[in-house]
Amino acid sequence: MFERLEKLINKENLELLKNTKVLVVGIGGVGGYVVEALVRSGIGNIIIVDKDKVDITNKNRQIIALDSTIGKSKVEVMKERILDINKECNVTCIEEFLNIDNTYALIEKYMPDYIVDACDTITTKKEIIRACVDLNIELVSCMGTGNRLDPSKLEIIDLRKTSYDPIAKILRKYIKDEKIKKKINVLYSKEESIKTGDRTPGSTSFVPPSAGLLIASFIFRKIIKKDK
Repeated sequence: MFERLEKLINKENLELLKNTKVLVVGIGGVGGYVVEALVRSGIGNIIIVDKDKVDITNKNRQIIALDSTIGKSKVEVMKERILDINKECNVTCIEEFLNIDNTYALIEKYMPDYIVDACDTITTKKEIIRACVDLNIELVSCMGTGNRLDPSKLEIIDLRKTSYDPIAKILRKYIKDEKIKKKINVLYSKEESIKTGDRTPGSTSFVPPSAGLLIASFIFRKIIKKDK
């Protein structure tokens, strides 16, 4: 199934992709597209973590959200989709909410090559950073994609170079207080968020998916040594 991909990379790189293990936390608007793109790019081992079920409000941006999947476990729906794309992919589903008590232990248990943090919880994001630094695991952490309209303003940079994003501001302080020197790759938007006056952010069908595809591309290029 990877004949077209093999035109761009060699068989050795296909084997590298097949043997890589990626853990994705949060199978929402961003995380779902990360998983989709990685599986279609030959990643052979995927761990997906999410406690939520598909909701009707997810339909405008999440690849797994359909009338037929509403009310179903996100990780189970994603697993079924993964295996429908590539039945040889090894999929591990973890239907749990990660928090300060279980995040580090879970990461240490599975020891993936890469972690994508696409969750919304600040304390969990901090724990993921801490675990990745301690265990020397490559991380891409997604900042806010809600209340934004322009996917061309998305980029992956070191957390220390971010601006505008309130999540990034909190995490910048965290790594400063913890004296973390390692580069922390984050996906963030240079676009200032739209003020809606509502705690629940608005979203589009193109900004979160574009963020997911950028993250998948970043990891893919890292694996085959084509990263910038």
